[in-house]
This record gives sequence, C-alpha cells and structure tokens, in this order.
Amino acid sequence: MLICPQCQFENPDGHKFCQRCGTSLTHETCPDCSAEVPVGSLACPSCGVALAEPLLAIVDSPRKAYGWPAPDVAAAGTPYWRYGALSDLEMSTVVPTAARLRVCDRDPYRVRSLDAAVAQAEANLARAATEDPEGEAALEASLETVVPAVARPYLALEAEFEQHLPVLVDAWEDTHQQVTILEDRTGWPGLVDLWGDPETPLPEIVYGLELLLDLWESLLPLSCASSLLDLDNLKVDEDRVPCLAYLHYSPSLEHSALLRDLGQTWVEMLGRCDRDDLEPLRTLAESLAACELLVVGEVRTHLEAISNGQPLRIVGAGSSMAFGSPRAEPQGAMSLRDAIDSLGAMDSSDLDDDDEEDTNVDDAPTVVLPMQLASLDEAGRSDIGRQRDHNEDCFGIYTNVQRRETPMGKSICARSLYILCDGMGGHASGEVASSLAVKTLQTYFDEHWTEDRLPSADAIRQGILEANRVIFETNQRDLRSGSGRMGTTLVLALVHNSKVAIAHVGDSRLYRLSRRRGLEQITVDHEVGQREIQRGVDPSAAYSRPDAYQLTQALGPRDSDFIDPDIQVLDFDEDTLLLLCSDGMSDNDLIETHWQTHLAPLLSSRANLDQGLSQLIELSNQYNGHDNISAILVRAKVQPNMNFLR
Repeated sequence: MLICPQCQFENPDGHKFCQRCGTSLTHETCPDCSAEVPVGSLACPSCGVALAEPLLAIVDSPRKAYGWPAPDVAAAGTPYWRYGALSDLEMSTVVPTAARLRVCDRDPYRVRSLDAAVAQAEANLARAATEDPEGEAALEASLETVVPAVARPYLALEAEFEQHLPVLVDAWEDTHQQVTILEDRTGWPGLVDLWGDPETPLPEIVYGLELLLDLWESLLPLSCASSLLDLDNLKVDEDRVPCLAYLHYSPSLEHSALLRDLGQTWVEMLGRCDRDDLEPLRTLAESLAACELLVVGEVRTHLEAISNGQPLRIVGAGSSMAFGSPRAEPQGAMSLRDAIDSLGAMDSSDLDDDDEEDTNVDDAPTVVLPMQLASLDEAGRSDIGRQRDHNEDCFGIYTNVQRRETPMGKSICARSLYILCDGMGGHASGEVASSLAVKTLQTYFDEHWTEDRLPSADAIRQGILEANRVIFETNQRDLRSGSGRMGTTLVLALVHNSKVAIAHVGDSRLYRLSRRRGLEQITVDHEVGQREIQRGVDPSAAYSRPDAYQLTQALGPRDSDFIDPDIQVLDFDEDTLLLLCSDGMSDNDLIETHWQTHLAPLLSSRANLDQGLSQLIELSNQYNGHDNISAILVRAKVQPNMNFLR
C-alpha cells in the first residue's frame, strides 16, 4: 500500500499516481531547482541538494547478531532494504546489547511496519473487547505479538512527553534483533552546553531537573530509566526544552537502576558547568548520589527551595516547560497507546519493593507561574481557487514585536492584529467589501488600541460595527439591493503577549492547535444550521434544511442592529498554532481530516510557516477548489515567566 504524501489516500502497490489527487508516487520535486527526482533519492542529481531526511536506527540484539545489510543484499520490500545505511553501526556505551546508526527512508510512501502492527493490534483489541469483556489476556497477547517491545515505551509516553521524546517513525523485530527508527536528534545541542552558559537562568535549570525527575518516574517501570544516565543522550530543542535523543531499552539493567544513579549523573553534568551559582544544585546532586535523599518527593522539595527560598511546588501552567505538572489521565475508550501504557504499568509490579522510589510529592502549596511569549511567527496567503475567475477574499497582518532580555531570560512583547475576510456580492463587490473591512478595522485599532493590554470586548465590538457601517453605507450610497448588496464574513485575532482576543462574523473560522489539546474549532459558524442546533434541533435535522448553510450574519448587507459578533479571550498557556481561514479551506472537514499531517508539524519552530501554508492551500485546492481559499497561520511559543519569582 502506498500513502499519497499530499492527501494521505491509500493507493495499491505499483501505482505511479495517486488515485484521488493525481500526485506522483514515483517522483518528487526538488525544492531548490524544481527538477523531478525519483522518490527515495539521497540528493537531487541536478543541483546536488540533499533530499532524504536522516533518521536514527537503534538496533537491540540480545544475541549480538548485529548487522545492517546493504541494499543489494537485503531483499527488496523488507525493512532493511527500505532504510539505507548512512553510517556505520556504533555500539552503545550504556546498553551493551544495543547499537545505533543513521539511515534514510528509500521508500517513504509505503506503509511502515509499525503502522501495520498498530493497525493489527487495534483490530485485536476491538475483537477482544467483543469476545472477552475483561480482555486482559487478549490485550497482553495482542501487544506482545504485534508491537515490538522496544517501541512500546515511545507509544506509552507519546501523549505526556511528546516534546521530550523523539518521533517514533518505525519499528520491527526478527529472530535476531529489534529495531526502532526515530527522528534523528543526535545533532541537537546538548543539555550540558545550555546549562553551562552563564546566560541560562538558574530557575530554568531547576525546571529542567524537575523534568528529569518526571521522566525518571515514567521511564523506570518501562525499562528505559537508563536513558537519563547518558549525558550524550540529553539534548535541548529549538525552544531550549530538555529532551532525549532516544530511549535506552534494557529490562536487564532497569531493575537495578536506583535514584542514586540519577544523582551521580547530575553530579557529572553539573560538574561540567563552570558556574558558581550552581553550587546549591551540586550539593543536592551529591546528596542524592550519596543516598542521603531516597525519595523523589524529597528531591523536588529541595529543588523548589533552591528556586525560590520557600518550600513551594512551582510549576508552569500547561506549557512545554510544565515540568512539575501532574500526570494526565486517559479519557474515553482505551486506545492502543493507553493499552500499551497500562501494560507497562503491569510490568512494573515485578520491581522489588526496596528498589521502588516513593513518588509521593509533599503537600506544599503550588505556585502557578504565568506564561510569557517566547516567539511569534505568522504567514498569510490567499488563492483564487480552481473554479472562480476572481478572488473576493482579503486578509491583513499587522504586527509590532519588541524583544526583551533580562537576567532571568529572554522574551518578547507583541501587539499583533490578524484579519481575514471572505467577500460576497459578485464581481467588483465581494472584494470591495472584504477590502473595506480589513482597511477599516486596521485603522480603527491603530486609533483605539493604545493601552498596553488587549482592547475590551466592547471596544472590539465597536470596531466590527464600524466596519459594518462603512460597507452598509456604501451599499446605500450605490443603491445596491437584494443579492447585489455586497458583504463579507470576518474572523480576527488580536494578540497581546500571551493573550489573544478572537472575534468573528459569518462562517470564516479560527482553529487552535496545541500538543496537549490537539485541534479545536474555536469559532462557531453563523449559519442557519448552527442556529437551529443552538435552539435544540438535532444536527442531522438542522443540516437537512435547504438553507442550512445560509449565513445568519455578515458585515455590510444590513445595519448594525443585525450584527452580533462573537468575542472571546484565550491564553497562550502552551505552544499554540492558530489558523484563521475562509470556508474555501474549511469546507468538507478538510482541516479536521488532515490536521495531523498538514498542521501538527508546524508547531515546531524548525518548520517553515510559509511553506506549510502553501502546502495547505494546495491541499485545499484539490478538495475545495470550488471557492477562493485564504488562510493565516500564527505560531506562538511560550515559556514560564521567570521574572515572577523575583
């Protein structure tokens, strides 16, 4: 089975083009010279630019039958043929049965071994739920037979520690060894290098150590705690957040892993940092290594005391640096990843009582740190679509960003306005209305957004009513009537530091995406179908009406007595991606269907928003090319406000 890289449609083996969207399944376009290059090529033959993304292969061989066959030796279609070696095998210094090497995917569109295994496991779980309500035996058998043991920790911890663990690309096992294919993080900056920098604030290091404690508690029962004992494995991402390059899976070693081993690693790590202000942390690490501290709760108490001088438990509010945050509880029906997590929990019962750490945290009060903006990026684009002869959409991006730096770290102060409008009224009318709305709102907020905070809901409403007045009076002056009256939808976002105000009229939408919450549609369309649902009508009946998609509100056709914009204020309490879009993009559940492939990767600071938006527009043209397509992407990265501690 071949998965289309554009629309994710499943195509039979051997097909050269996607049956749904026509995308080539044998060639890709070089991003530098636009030459057509065979899929799986390491580099473009025309310009030489690298095309294949390096991946990291971890080979675990209890029988020590290491080996990575060359492509001409491995059978075509097998995993070893698919992942061509880019380096030699390198033995692990921590786990004697493991080795690693860099590889590339020579057949990236084919269904991966792990995906096939997960699909099989989900089918087994569904069958077990029907045949055996308890399902424990079937659950364990399903996971142990189709999902390699080395892959289960990644799946079990994916939801809670997504940013701190590498992406699991593939996994399989044979008679000699188990293999995991991961995102390659080996070239990322080392955690020791960041903490050794005198400009890194002490509270940031304390939070990092708290994260390592959280990871220790979660990795120990999954036979991966030794991952935290390898300094070369401790990395930081583009947002300075500590993470791991890969997991050391070693059941034979984990039962003897003690908290003192983590303390010895901290002694070595902090000893490499030439900073006098880390002396209290070094003392703590030495006490931990000397077994003077025996439970995780005690270590946290001392870390908190070092951070603020009081026995308070300090955590970030839901951000990627919320190192002390409580474990998330699974909701709803048991998924495969929940099942794997529960299986790992069952395995932990084999641990000796003497070797288990008391993970109870003291009952000290919690201080919740407010978040501050670390970076703000945006991209906007409008496309005519594939069936219209003119574009009635319009958007505006107006930003004012100032960077700040204090001894407690770096942050930015932002005051940004994002407006997107989808005009209506025919040629030379819809585009006039949308353009008038954007221009009027930009002028209004230039004049009325003068205080160092978000405008009030009433001030935002008055700005929207002013835009409606300008378009309405233009209709009146030009004696427009009926369907000839021009109008426009509106969705806007005002960002002030870590807060965002959202307002909309019509069916242009705003979506929010974050790692913890996933995808959320923030706005509710102003249309007949939604109005009926809010009145208590069943959704299927509401949308069976012939006028279900007719707008109940728009700027311009009627006076301001008929305009009631929805306004809400949200916090950026974790890294967030906002998508403002016209219905040319949101129609047919396109965002809900494809967000994991086309939006989720854009949460990373390494992702190019302009390029990602172009790919999203192209996808929309394939599915919704009947209309104009416009969108704005806003990526907000946040961090705990260390100045709050002063």
